[in-house]
Amino acid sequence: MRLKAFIICILLSFAAAAQQPAPSAARTELENRRKQIMEAIKQTEEQLDATKKNKNATMGQLRALQAKLAERQRLIGNINDEIGEINNSIQQSSKEVLTLRQQLEQYKMRYAQSLRYAYETRSSYDMMAFLFSSNDFNDAVRRIRYLKKFRDYRKEQVEQIRQTQNQIQNKIGVLNNQKNQKDQLLSTQVQQKQVFEKETNETNEVVKDLKGQEKQLMAEIERNRKAAAKVNKAISDVIRREIEAERRKAEEEERKRQEEERRKLLMVGPSNTLPPPSNNNGHPANGNTKGNVTVNNNAANNANNNAGGNVAATRPVPRTNVPAKPAPAYNLSITPEAMALSNSFENNHGRLPWPVEKGFISDQFGRHPHPVYEKVMIENNGIDIRTTPGASARAIFDGKVVNVFSVTGDSWIVIVSHGRYYSVYNGLSKVYVKKDQAVHTKEVIGTVGNNDEGEPTINLQIWKDQGKGSQVKIDPTPWIAR
Repeated sequence: MRLKAFIICILLSFAAAAQQPAPSAARTELENRRKQIMEAIKQTEEQLDATKKNKNATMGQLRALQAKLAERQRLIGNINDEIGEINNSIQQSSKEVLTLRQQLEQYKMRYAQSLRYAYETRSSYDMMAFLFSSNDFNDAVRRIRYLKKFRDYRKEQVEQIRQTQNQIQNKIGVLNNQKNQKDQLLSTQVQQKQVFEKETNETNEVVKDLKGQEKQLMAEIERNRKAAAKVNKAISDVIRREIEAERRKAEEEERKRQEEERRKLLMVGPSNTLPPPSNNNGHPANGNTKGNVTVNNNAANNANNNAGGNVAATRPVPRTNVPAKPAPAYNLSITPEAMALSNSFENNHGRLPWPVEKGFISDQFGRHPHPVYEKVMIENNGIDIRTTPGASARAIFDGKVVNVFSVTGDSWIVIVSHGRYYSVYNGLSKVYVKKDQAVHTKEVIGTVGNNDEGEPTINLQIWKDQGKGSQVKIDPTPWIAR
């Protein structure tokens, strides 16, 4: 009976093993994102300080402030997510501490049972009686091993209790550390909200000052709208011509492919003809003989020869009007090579590098209200990225330069083809590439120039060929890495 209770205790002790939780990947990602946002805010503040030195660049100040406010909102939201993750970790750690404490109580209870059993069998007489009551020598050896295992088992119980106590202490330390991190994040959240409120008031002051320059700003808005329309039309025309050229190239390749298929189907194999039939005298029948070559006069002679019991092998007749094999299942508006490049471009959605090493988005994509006059709508075919003076412009993906041109004379535009997609780099003061040149990701293609307000700004656009001669503008914001 005592042996049975001992075995049950051993089985229960092995079944109750402590589990260590896996580290949270989401928590690490949130911390990295917070660092990136803080770095973006730092860069925006540096460029804002440079803008403030130019008293005439008030619109630039406003865009920088608005960009910083947007990043500050992202930061506060990210902090909220981090606090949520820490709360989940605290709950998980609390559950683990409770589980370990329950296991510790079970270990103590089993150890107490084993001690009671050892106390009851402490007499040397009982030990000797247990050994000498064996049926044979082998049974005695087994009983000796049992006693040894029982002694080792008590040692393991003590070690389990000690390890579990250490795990509880470690978990409590982790729990306290998580609570401290939560308190720090809560304090940071309060500080960021205060800074956000301060920056909001500063932005409102700049808007108020700009509204006092309504006449000048409205004239500037109209001038920028006309210039942008001229540039956008030129970009659209270039892309349309390139799409048409790519379509003709794809159709020509498909025509050549079909011609090659037809040529293979119309090819004639070796003739391998048999000798012509002969008469009973051994001479060729119904034919004109010239040397060893026999030429049949007409189809009737062939019929007569066949009727005489001899069969003449005829030459293979070339097949005409052979239908071509079905065309491959790719769109004829683009070549297979360009389609592969398009797929690669699409697979990097959200991971494309920025066209500059440092900067912030100063103007969003699409139709949206003016930052000062909300009733005035402005439209941007891409996104404006404010960067540092003399910054290098980089290609966002592998491709081929389809055109390099200038509309205003002092600002250059580079268009790079990525299959169905086209990236446009507008506002370059210098260009280092030429038409039909292959470029690679992050390769320098030029130098960013200054806009009308004297700020180094590049306009990035992404266009897509939708087939049938139509193209569409795409917001680059979700395509580039954030």
